[in-house]
Amino acid sequence: MNKIISDEKIYQIISKIGLIETSILDTALKTAKERKKDFATFLIKQNLIKAEEIGQLIANQLHIRFVNLAKQKIKSEILGLIPEVVARKQKMIVFGRDEEGVKIAMTNPFDYAMIKMVEKKVGDKVNPYYATQFSIDNSFSLYRKTIQQEYASSIQKHAIKAQGSAAEDISVVSLVDDLFSYAYTNHASDIHIEPADKEIIVRFRIDGILYDVLKLPKNILNIIVARIKILAQLRTDEIRSAQDGKIVTTVEGEKLDIRVSSIPITQGEKIVMRLLSSKGKQFDLEGLGMNGRDFGIISKAAKRPYGMILVTGPTGSGKTTTLYAVIKILNSRNVNICTIEDPVEYDLTGVNQIQVNANTNLTFASGLRSLLRQDPDIIMVGEIRDEETAAISINSAMTGHLVLTTLHTNDASTALPRLFDMNVEPFLVASTVNVVVAQRLIRRICMKCIVSYTLDEKEVEDLKSEIDISKFLDTQEIKDIRFYKGKGCENCNNSGYAGRIGIFEVLQIDEEIKNLILSRADADTIRKKAMEQGMTTMFEDGFKKAISGKTTLEEIFRVTKQ
Repeated sequence: MNKIISDEKIYQIISKIGLIETSILDTALKTAKERKKDFATFLIKQNLIKAEEIGQLIANQLHIRFVNLAKQKIKSEILGLIPEVVARKQKMIVFGRDEEGVKIAMTNPFDYAMIKMVEKKVGDKVNPYYATQFSIDNSFSLYRKTIQQEYASSIQKHAIKAQGSAAEDISVVSLVDDLFSYAYTNHASDIHIEPADKEIIVRFRIDGILYDVLKLPKNILNIIVARIKILAQLRTDEIRSAQDGKIVTTVEGEKLDIRVSSIPITQGEKIVMRLLSSKGKQFDLEGLGMNGRDFGIISKAAKRPYGMILVTGPTGSGKTTTLYAVIKILNSRNVNICTIEDPVEYDLTGVNQIQVNANTNLTFASGLRSLLRQDPDIIMVGEIRDEETAAISINSAMTGHLVLTTLHTNDASTALPRLFDMNVEPFLVASTVNVVVAQRLIRRICMKCIVSYTLDEKEVEDLKSEIDISKFLDTQEIKDIRFYKGKGCENCNNSGYAGRIGIFEVLQIDEEIKNLILSRADADTIRKKAMEQGMTTMFEDGFKKAISGKTTLEEIFRVTKQ
């Protein structure tokens, strides 16, 4: 379908009224074209403009009525006037009906042939409205009932009379497929299938938080586990030991890699599945939430021909995504980039990726040794787990290779003494490590239910005890600053949050820091010196994001102070 309005025209409209700085708008247009993304949708997803603002601007330009679907309460019988498959293909949503006819939101409200076809189908006049592609895509989720609604009644019906054979009547194939679909639709990163005493609890991890989404009768556990094991090519007759596998499937036209982990617990076998999709995965440091200063330090370190870039943080803090973003900066045909990972999370075009395999003795250390014989320029080591891997990684960084790797520490400065603990000599650390990045993932405020507020006296005092407020304020009092939170709505499952963003602290290894490393200074001393030189801590980075409306103070405290 041809675009109703060109990206260049949208650029002109926004530029003319000065809603977005020209330099930022130029970069956004260039990036959207490079990624072959819809420009308006790209601007919305980057939080550069609200969907309602850009939608109204485009509608005014086209002299057509505009609708903000996020503010519409659409009844299921109205939505169902157009089948989901047709709505998705034609990019339109039925959102209302009155005495004047049927109201339809469309990305192309001038598609008169489609309007006539819909009029014939519904037997009524169609009144077209313009809505952004972003708004319509979000509204497709309305076609789905919640998973609990869809399956609870029928499954529980079977469970009441199930005496061993009734469970076979349940379509486990459809159930498992729909678990994948609902998890994907709700942007879940993990699916947990947990057997309890009398039931099975299904939980989704969304934006880092686990939510109960479905309860199933205990007597269908075995057939669910068997189905998942078959898909993951695991042994169905082995129930007493842990197994790991992988499922490759397609959900809504998108390839989905699902990592499967099965482990026996006292109540039966527990399954945890991690969903990995390339859709919307932007390996871009600035897009991940990194500020300009930190981005500049990492970009400079990445352009050095040798040395080490070290990323630290707990499991699930986005370390691998940050390394992939650095690789994206470096990836070109004139360099040989090799990785050793456990597991390989995303396929990177032009990069040689190796999967750790304990069954064949392919460990980080042995794989790294093999990679060094492959004439690499850049090496990514998924994680430094032991002294041997640390030694080989440091040696590689000294001998003309740029090494990207991760380590489990709480902050950037702690990573350096941690290397000492792994028997890496201080002079080797000082001469090889270029930069250390510590990070966490925090939840973004849902932009559809965001509200502002000010702090009371107790909250002000609590905040002052955690951070030097004067670093962020000019003359304004902290009590006058407006912070933000989400009230909770259908879009965010009443959590007040939708999506995640990173908070970072970037420790640049300059001469002063090197001297501290050589003297085996402790983490606190290194951290204090780095802050004197301008390093922003994760809490400070999060505080800036809270002031700008990206997240909440509660979220910053939850992630950085737990």
